[in-house]
Amino acid sequence: MSKPTTSAPSQRMLRVGEQVRAAITQVLQRGDIRDPILSNTLISVTEVRMSPDLQVATAYVTPLGVEDHAATIAALNKNARFIRGRISPDLRQMRNIPELRFRDDTSFENYSKIDALLRSPEVARDLDHDEDADGTTENPDSQGEGKS
Repeated sequence: MSKPTTSAPSQRMLRVGEQVRAAITQVLQRGDIRDPILSNTLISVTEVRMSPDLQVATAYVTPLGVEDHAATIAALNKNARFIRGRISPDLRQMRNIPELRFRDDTSFENYSKIDALLRSPEVARDLDHDEDADGTTENPDSQGEGKS
């Protein structure tokens, strides 16, 4: 009987992903990488997702204070083997050090778009539709009371 496939990561994948994230963050903070793009950029590693076999680690990063994220992501992917070698002492308990892949984390942009939508006048108007003309809010429990 085959194992059911689920999209949720296992506890082991989450734990190893967090260890890899911490190791990558330390390498980036120490400034071990001699790349002009990376040496002048503050990079936040927001999440690392591991493949089910723990052979591939996809790191989602956000270059802070940089308009063009593509150049930073390309530089990280170019230096992925070097970074992998630098994180190996921190991950010595693992049988194999995972291959690193870097992707741009767009979740902050998505959050800001949602926030802007929620603050828009159209949404505010729709949220205020429950108020009466005198500015008081209807109490749903008091509907039908006082009527004969």
